[in-house]
Amino acid sequence: MKEPFERVVAVHGALVLRVCRAVLGVHTDADDAWSETFLAAMRAYPGLAEEANVEAWLVTIAHRKAIDVTRARRRSPLPVGEVPDEATAIGHPDGSDLDLWAAVKALPEKQRQSVAYHYLGGLPYDVVAGLLGGTPAAARRAAADGVRQLRAHYERVDAREGEGR
Repeated sequence: MKEPFERVVAVHGALVLRVCRAVLGVHTDADDAWSETFLAAMRAYPGLAEEANVEAWLVTIAHRKAIDVTRARRRSPLPVGEVPDEATAIGHPDGSDLDLWAAVKALPEKQRQSVAYHYLGGLPYDVVAGLLGGTPAAARRAAADGVRQLRAHYERVDAREGEGR
């Protein structure tokens, strides 16, 4: 028997938000994609097979919603003269890893998505490849390149901090 949908949200909500933020950045668009993900999931949940991988299913929905948000963002005018809402602390509990989110956001799109889906979403490379349109080897390479760039970023940060001492 499937678990209640409320439990699905409680168990997987933070993971889905981390994936949305990794793809869209830490702002309200990611929060909107999170909400849209769970609205769509709630509608489809009764028809989901009991043996389905709920986590992978939710990450797939989140990926599609993030693409929808990206497309909508391209069509929308940018507001001016308004102070943006502050991002919540969900996904970065003490707020100290905002630099990490910025570093992930700076990665090329395929690398950012591969890192998000594999390392944050826990999806195997064949599923990541299906989401991004490519081979598992290409998804693995993009994730490895993204992680290498993140490591290089932090090596530069550590070197700058060491010089300031």
